[in-house]
Amino acid sequence: MSLQRRFILFLVVFLLSFPCYYSLPGKPNFNIVSKRIDKVGRSLASVKTVNVNHYGAKGDGSDATKAFKKAWKTACSSRGSILVVPKNKNYLLKPITFEGPCKFSITVQIHGTVRASGDRSAYRNDMTRWLVFENVHNLAVEGGGTINGNGKIWWENSCKVNDSLPCKDAPTALTFYNCKNLVVKNLKIKNAQKMHVSFEKCVGVQALDLKITAPEDSPNTDGIHVTSTQNIRISSSVIGTGDDCISIVNGSRKVLATGITCGPGHGISIGSLGSGNSEAHVSDITVNVATLLGTTNGVRIKTWQGGSGSASNIKFQNIKMHNVDNPIIIDQKYCDQDEPCKSQSRAVQVKNVLYQNIKGTSSSNEAIKLVCSDKFPCREIVFQGIDIQVGGKAAAKAVCNSNNAKVTEKGDVSPSCTT
Repeated sequence: MSLQRRFILFLVVFLLSFPCYYSLPGKPNFNIVSKRIDKVGRSLASVKTVNVNHYGAKGDGSDATKAFKKAWKTACSSRGSILVVPKNKNYLLKPITFEGPCKFSITVQIHGTVRASGDRSAYRNDMTRWLVFENVHNLAVEGGGTINGNGKIWWENSCKVNDSLPCKDAPTALTFYNCKNLVVKNLKIKNAQKMHVSFEKCVGVQALDLKITAPEDSPNTDGIHVTSTQNIRISSSVIGTGDDCISIVNGSRKVLATGITCGPGHGISIGSLGSGNSEAHVSDITVNVATLLGTTNGVRIKTWQGGSGSASNIKFQNIKMHNVDNPIIIDQKYCDQDEPCKSQSRAVQVKNVLYQNIKGTSSSNEAIKLVCSDKFPCREIVFQGIDIQVGGKAAAKAVCNSNNAKVTEKGDVSPSCTT
């Protein structure tokens, strides 16, 4: 057979087999791919960009509250939108609620600075919240910009700073309430009036690449507060404030905090739980990979006497401590009030808690402190691979009562609760 005829025969066979090859399972179907590309193209084309400057915001530090409300109304009612807060601009906002549900998914890109009004009378209708996203699903808030709570005026008027003043509420800087499928990332949040970020009654949350800062002496300025929220991942964030870096309270479950740098502040806390004889439940909480620097507590569980419910299935793993006071503490007799708390028999049950691979230095002699209830003792507490020293030299102490703290130790544990 001549070379030319062989080539023609090969070409015929190849062309006949070509459609069959691409109809085999697992091979690409170009009709489907082209449809998907067309769909994505149409989807991208339909995304509406909403710039707050186009709605009257000037970005010169003047009040932009009305402009932000108008821009949000447009973005929320559009079929897929991006609300843009431009870079190198400064926007002053009074209390504002960005309310859903929205027509479609929505992204808020904060590139500039959003600053809270310093006029305390502007909060007279609600002294507890400044920026609020409520009932918004499929929301992303991002952009690398800054949210500034302008909290100094609130701190100066706090009873925790000046005990001659009456105790009053102060606003949380950024609240997400009843949101689903939420992403909050790449933001700087600073100087909150009280708490910096609060997730309340949310489901499916990713909070990452956040930098949260406030002075060490600023009162009640928790970094991230989680309440009644499920399936939340907090990751790759640096938090240094005047209170808990992360606080996890009643109704929260399936919480993961990973890649956290904490300090200054009060550490990473579960609780407080059970105040005012209330029932509280938290479960399936994991803190994995964290560094705590000079905090007044390390990893802490705190519950009030008289409460009920449980804190269970909790893991603190792969944590480094540097000059931390109270590195590991369970306190079932927590009392944050001027008068001594009344002794009560009821307590929130603390059980199934793992402390694993926690190493570093303590600024106090007591590196492990378990203050547990007589009637509802701490149960199934496991220490594994613990090495905490005082200043890196002296041996630290563990304060544990075997009658009300049921502890198991695995591998090297120093200091030890069982010796």
